[in-house]
Amino acid sequence: MGIKSGISLLDNLKSNFGFTSFKGNQEDIIRNVMDGNDTFVLMPTGGGKSLCYQLPAILLEGTAIIISPLIALMKNQVDAIRAFSAEDGVAHFMNSSLTKSAIQKVKEDLLSGKTKMLYVAPESLTKEENVKFLQQVRVSFYAIDEAHCISEWGHDFRPEYRRIRAIINEVGVAPIIALTATATPKVQHDIQKNLGMLEASVFKSSFNRPNLYYEIRPKIHAAKEIIKFIKNNHGKSGIIYCLSRKKVEELAETLIINGIKALPYHAGMDSATRSANQDSFLMEDADIIVATIAFGMGIDKPDVRFVIHYDIPKSLEGYYQETGRAGRDGGEGKCITFYRYKDIQKLEKFMQNKHIAEQEIGKQLLLETVAYAESSVCRRKHLLHYFGEEYTEENCESCDNCMNPKTRFEGKEHIALVLKTVLEVKEKFKAEHIADIITGRATQSVQTYKHNKLELFGEGSENSVKYWLAVIRQAMIAKLVVKEIENYGLLRLSPEGHEFIKNPYSFMLIQEQEYDHDDPDDSNGSSGKTSTVDLELLSILKDLRKKVSRKNSLPPFVIFQDPSLEDMALQYPVTLDEMQHITGVGSGKAKRYGKEFVELIKNYVEEKEIVRPQDMIVKSVVNKSGVKVSIIQAIDRKMSLDDIASSKNMEMHELLSEIEAIVNSGTKLNIDYYIDGLIDEDRQADVYEYFREEAESESLQEALAELGEEDFSEEDIRLMRIKFISELGN
Repeated sequence: MGIKSGISLLDNLKSNFGFTSFKGNQEDIIRNVMDGNDTFVLMPTGGGKSLCYQLPAILLEGTAIIISPLIALMKNQVDAIRAFSAEDGVAHFMNSSLTKSAIQKVKEDLLSGKTKMLYVAPESLTKEENVKFLQQVRVSFYAIDEAHCISEWGHDFRPEYRRIRAIINEVGVAPIIALTATATPKVQHDIQKNLGMLEASVFKSSFNRPNLYYEIRPKIHAAKEIIKFIKNNHGKSGIIYCLSRKKVEELAETLIINGIKALPYHAGMDSATRSANQDSFLMEDADIIVATIAFGMGIDKPDVRFVIHYDIPKSLEGYYQETGRAGRDGGEGKCITFYRYKDIQKLEKFMQNKHIAEQEIGKQLLLETVAYAESSVCRRKHLLHYFGEEYTEENCESCDNCMNPKTRFEGKEHIALVLKTVLEVKEKFKAEHIADIITGRATQSVQTYKHNKLELFGEGSENSVKYWLAVIRQAMIAKLVVKEIENYGLLRLSPEGHEFIKNPYSFMLIQEQEYDHDDPDDSNGSSGKTSTVDLELLSILKDLRKKVSRKNSLPPFVIFQDPSLEDMALQYPVTLDEMQHITGVGSGKAKRYGKEFVELIKNYVEEKEIVRPQDMIVKSVVNKSGVKVSIIQAIDRKMSLDDIASSKNMEMHELLSEIEAIVNSGTKLNIDYYIDGLIDEDRQADVYEYFREEAESESLQEALAELGEEDFSEEDIRLMRIKFISELGN
C-alpha cells in the first residue's frame, strides 16, 4: 500500500482502494491536499469524504493526524483501512479505550514510519504527554472530520474542538483539511476562522439528494402512524429518532409488542448493549433502530430506506445530517418528520439554564427549523436555500409540498407592508418584533421603542402574528429579506427587497398548513379515538352477550361490560389476539368468552364489507401494568387493602378501581381474607344473591337502592361485586 513513482492518481486509487473512478470532486480535493494547500470540504453524507484524506495520507510522506469526535467511528474507520492493506500498522487510533501496551505499540509504529493515519479524539490531542510525543512524528497534514463540531452555530457543537488550532501550532504546523457533511455559510466561515484557514481552497458539493422524499406530518397519533408506515414497508431498514432516552425506550417497546423487529439505542445504555444493538441493525437482525442522535455519525449502512423523526430536531443541520442516512446507495429514501409547535416550546425551555449567547444561537436554529416545518414551499428548495445553494426547479416531485401543493393567493401588498416595516425600524429588529408591529400588538418591546406610534402599527391586524411570520419567511426564501444571524437574527432588506418597494410585482403567497395540535399518543393512556361506535353491531353484540349469559347462568355484565362492547363496535376485533386489546378484556376473558364474539364480528365485517380501522388496533404499552402486577402480588400475600393503598399513595376508591380493572379483564383475585374481616356472612350472602339473581347491570346505585344504604356502604358493594365477578366470571 503506497505511492508508486510515475503512477497516476487513478491507478493509486485502484491499487489501494479498488475503485475505478473518483466521485464528484474527490480528485480535485485530493490534488489540492497533495499540493500542501489548506482545504475545506463540504460534502453531503454518502459523498465519499473519507477518501479525500485517506488516499493522500497513504501517498504523502509522514503520518496524517485525523481528528474525529467518536471513538466507535475511529475504530470502524481504522478497521476499514486495514482491510485494504497487508500491514495493520498502516492506521491506528489513540484514545482512552486503549491499554498501556496497545498505546506503546501505536507509538512504536508511528516512530518507525509504518503508520500513515492516526485517528485521535480532540480530548486525546490536548493531553500534554500526547502533544510532546507527536512533536517527534513527521505530520503530513491534519484532517478534521465532522468539522461542524467546531462551530457554536453547528448542530453538534463541542467546545474542545475550538482548541484544535492552538494544539496544531504546538505539535507542528502542517496543512489542514476540514470536512463536514452539513454547514451553512455562517458555520463554514466560523470553522475556517477558528482554524485560521480563511484562505483555504473550498470544495462544495451539491446538497441536493434527489432520491430522498421529504414530508412533515402533524404530530397526531404519531406512534400509530409509525406502526402503520413500517407495516406498509415490511422488511425495509429504518431509523427513528427521538429527542429523549425515555421516548426511545417507550417507542421501541411499542414497536416490539406490535410485531416489529426494533431495538433501542441511546447514550444512557451500557456500551455493550448499545454496540450489540447497532450490530444487530447493521447485520439486519433488526429492521428498525429507535435512537437519540447519539446514533448515526459514521454509520455506513447504504440501504436505510426511511428515517423518521418522532421529534423535530433542534436544527436544520441536524435534520439534514440525520435524514441523509436514508438511501445512501442512491435507492429509495423516505424522510418523515412528525411536528407540532409544542415540541419547539419544550426545546426552548431546555435552553433556559444555558449561557445567554448560547440561548440566542439555539433559538435562531430552532426558528429555522420551525420555518422549514411549517413552510408550504418545496422542502428541497427550502433546505438547499438554507445551505446557501439555489434550487431552480419549480417542482421537485419528491416532497409533500410539491406532491400536494397548498393554496396560493396574491400577496404583493402584504410583502410590501413587511418590507416597509423592516425599513421603518431601521433594520434593527427581529421577525417577531416586525409581526407585533404589523398586527398592532403593543408588547413591552414595541412600547419601549415607541413603535406603537408608527403609522404602520396595526396595519395588518386582520391577520395573526403567526400569519405575518409566515409572510416574512416567504420573503426571506424569495431573498427580499435577509436575516443577520451575526446579530441574532435582525432583519434587513436585500438589494432585491429595495427594488421590490420601488417597483412592486405580483407575489403569490402560500397558505400555510396548521400544525399546532396535541398528540394523543403523548397523553396518559388516551386512545384518542375519534370514530363513532357502530350502533347496529353494538345491538347485535348485546344480544349475543345476553345469550351467553343465559347459557352460563350469569348476569350479562359478568361476561363483558358495556365499555368493552362499545370498543368492539368501534374496532371490529376479528381474532382473539385483537380481542385482548379491547378495553377491559384481558387474555383470560378473551379465551373464556371471546370466541363467539370475534366470529360474530368477523361475519358482520365480511357481510357489510367494512374496512376495519387497522391503524387503530395498535397494542400499547400499558404504563400502569407494573402497578397492577404489584397489587396482584400484594393480594396473593393477603396484604390488607388499606396497607396496599397507602403503599401505592392511593385513596381506597382509586385502589378499588385498579382491582376492578384487573378482575374485569379476566384475572382471578381472592380478597375473601379482607372482606371476611369487614362484612359478616349473612350480609355477604345478600349482596352475592342480588348480583347473581336480580341485578340487571353492574350499577352500584341500583345495588344500593335495592339492598338499602343504611345496611351497606358503597365500598361494601364494590368489594362484593369484585368477589362475585372474580369467582363466577373468571
